[in-house]
Amino acid sequence: MTDRLDIDNSSLFDNVEEQQIEFSGEVDGDEYQFAVQYDVLEALSGDAPEDDALDLFNQFVDPISDAALAALARDTDQTIVIVSENDLG
Repeated sequence: MTDRLDIDNSSLFDNVEEQQIEFSGEVDGDEYQFAVQYDVLEALSGDAPEDDALDLFNQFVDPISDAALAALARDTDQTIVIVSENDLG
């Protein structure tokens, strides 16, 4: 498993309807689409995201990146890599 995810910050999108932060990122030269569920943000911060989901994402970007890599390692053929609370180390 690789240990580096380069997040494209210009792709960050708070999908309130789906309750997830979506973004694209590069791992080992390949681009992937990711979706971080709000429960990950809540687990890291202790509070459910309201109007601050992107701020929480940026505040906890390092553990989120690790969780995204763990989610990607499960299946690299996913169209969108869903990052859930289960992916937190």
